[in-house]
Amino acid sequence: MKFSSLVLLVSSLFLVGRVEAQERFSVSGYVKDASTGEVLIGANVYIKELLKGTATNAYGYYSITVDRGSYTLVGSFLGYDNVEQPIDLTANRTVNIEMGLKAIVAKEFEVVGERGGGNTESTDMGRAELDVGKVQLLPALLGEVDLLKTLQFLPGVQSNGEGNAGFYVRGGGPDQNLILLDEATVYNASHLFGFFSVFNADAVKNIELIKGGIPANYGGRISSVLDISMKDGNDKGFHGQGGIGLISSRLTLEGPLVREKGSFFVSGRRTYIDVLTKPFIPDTSAFAGSGYYFYDLNAKASYRFSDKDRVFLSGYFGRDVFDFNTSDPDDPAFRIPWGNATVSARWNHVFGPKLFMNTTATFSDYRFEFGADQENFAFSLFSGIKDYGLKVDLNHYANVRHTLRYGGQYIFHTYTPSTVTARSGETQLSIQAPPILNAHEGAIYVLDEFDLTDAIRINAGLRFTTFSHVGPYDRYVLNDEGERTDVIRYDDGKLVKGYSALEPRLAARYRLNERSSIKASFNRGAQYVHLASFSSIALPTDVWIPSSSEVKPLIGTQYAAGYFRDFNKAMYETSVEVYYKDMQNLVEYAEGADPQGNGNTNFDTQLVFGDGYSYGLELFVKKRTGRLNGWVGYTWSKTMRIFPDLNEGREFPSRWDRQHDLSVVGLYELSPRWSLAATFVYATGQAVTLPLNRYVIEGRLVSEYTERNSYRMTPYHRLDLAATLKNKATRMKRDKTTGEKVEVERKWQSSWTFAIYNVYNRANPYFIYFDNEGNIANGNFQVVAKQVSLFSILPSITWNFKF
Repeated sequence: MKFSSLVLLVSSLFLVGRVEAQERFSVSGYVKDASTGEVLIGANVYIKELLKGTATNAYGYYSITVDRGSYTLVGSFLGYDNVEQPIDLTANRTVNIEMGLKAIVAKEFEVVGERGGGNTESTDMGRAELDVGKVQLLPALLGEVDLLKTLQFLPGVQSNGEGNAGFYVRGGGPDQNLILLDEATVYNASHLFGFFSVFNADAVKNIELIKGGIPANYGGRISSVLDISMKDGNDKGFHGQGGIGLISSRLTLEGPLVREKGSFFVSGRRTYIDVLTKPFIPDTSAFAGSGYYFYDLNAKASYRFSDKDRVFLSGYFGRDVFDFNTSDPDDPAFRIPWGNATVSARWNHVFGPKLFMNTTATFSDYRFEFGADQENFAFSLFSGIKDYGLKVDLNHYANVRHTLRYGGQYIFHTYTPSTVTARSGETQLSIQAPPILNAHEGAIYVLDEFDLTDAIRINAGLRFTTFSHVGPYDRYVLNDEGERTDVIRYDDGKLVKGYSALEPRLAARYRLNERSSIKASFNRGAQYVHLASFSSIALPTDVWIPSSSEVKPLIGTQYAAGYFRDFNKAMYETSVEVYYKDMQNLVEYAEGADPQGNGNTNFDTQLVFGDGYSYGLELFVKKRTGRLNGWVGYTWSKTMRIFPDLNEGREFPSRWDRQHDLSVVGLYELSPRWSLAATFVYATGQAVTLPLNRYVIEGRLVSEYTERNSYRMTPYHRLDLAATLKNKATRMKRDKTTGEKVEVERKWQSSWTFAIYNVYNRANPYFIYFDNEGNIANGNFQVVAKQVSLFSILPSITWNFKF
């Protein structure tokens, strides 16, 4: 009898569970721009009666599961009109939402766009999204809009000096930033020796930076993730846009492959200073034959087979080419080409309203070359890295309070360390080339975001990674003098060294009230690739180096906590964050190392290893809407390094240590045609190593140096201004039927941007060098320190157009 009662109870519970499950249904679909068909990333979709919902993922997909009933589905996104649609949920439904731009956008003028309420509602910490359209209004060096330079205005993100597009996050080096373009890794994100980034703003749809609380679906770097999505292309009509600036021009074309089902997108950019100046440089000039240019090409195609299946194919190819020649045939000639290439192929599949999958195959290639030729002698240097990857990500929308993400990734790496070749006349000099380095990297992850209560939200994740350096590979055994005594040979596919790591990620939000919350995060990550820079060379000879038997993976652990508050109906967003980051197994080249110094033997011969840490405080105030908007960011931080083989083993400041960093960004919509913008930055001077004393001993000049990075250059500060004038968006046209004049939108639109870089002509230090003046014999010899500054006040003008 008791057994029968138990069976009856279990059966009743099972039936009740099935009835409850059947009484809950899902509404899902995509959110798009009504005029272009582009999906909107991070758009809010919610049930009006319940005030519960979600945000669209990176492909514009959403899913909401609620009880059976009649509701109002709302879609909202800053800059767009809200869309409300009644739905009757008696079964699972697919509802695609198309949103139109607001007729008047001045009151919704957004600069850094996050989903509404994201500042206090989400578990995100140190996360920001840039509105590309508004970034294009900011003043820029020589009129070249640069997304990476805009990131440097955010707290916790620093530049590497005057005009440099490189960025450094919370004390980490440039190699610690994972830069993704349509999910393919970009290893070198700069043009013109670092002064401009490789990302053409006209080709970018969304740019998101994560510098704290990195979720488990990202890995491979320990400081930040920069996730950039290219535009898909307009699937409703053919359009174009472009611009002509002082140093480059660009052109973008997009349109449907099949109307409302498939689209294409092509965008190109090239500098033309070399073309414009060539006719004015005579053959007798000392610089005849010299030149520099860079170019980018972005392309993408997409096709929708159904609401369940979509495919995308995108690519990027960019190159810098620098040539230096003189009219004297006896002088050396140099040629330095370098650049990136990426390809991404993606397939989106919806298994059901609650399960979304994205599968991505990627290819990345970065290469750097340096060639020199003088009379009968030629010298060349080559390095690079090539990746082949496959990744699967699944989003499981359990209900409005619970979302799961899980997946896996595999990458095959091919590294080419600094390879030197030389030739004298017709004789090829015998230099043992280092072997190509092959490695397998894999990862699986699971991420669970759920509301524990209405006040507490948890984002917990776990990522497991592996890395295997495999043959073919020759490891040379060296004696104390660096001479080879033996060789250890690894056959093709044989394991040289393997590593694995468990990477926990945790973020939590506690909502104090509707306007404020406190958050905390912890993440630990492993990085199996390092970037080593030659301190004695000013060229972009940075070399990517994999973990090996001698080079251990970089391990980073970060703790962060913050207070977040909104004011005036979320018109103002504020936050205060503190963080501490620990970095183990950092890599640097030994002092005095150079590319050919290891004789092309073991690639890690000249490396030294150490640890580091960074901690700081970040303040952020942002006005999101209104005619006047922008933000103020301030960072107080300290970043230190400890290397047993550097600075006699004593702790020293990192080259990226900045105690104070202040950024102010403002935009003002003066009228429907005129907009004004201003940016101001202030930063503590860069830490450098300089001679403390210099002596003349037996006719030779001998230097005594300070401790490593113990001298500070003068502080860096700069004010930039810009004004943008748009043509009239509409024109009057006579209606053929009524004869009356009506206002219609112009098919061709254009604008002029006038900018001034470094308004008050600040001579900011780029580097310091020492010059000898006087004569030892006359007793007036002295060593004088001199500062080099790059950019004085620089006006620029750019014409932009679209049709």
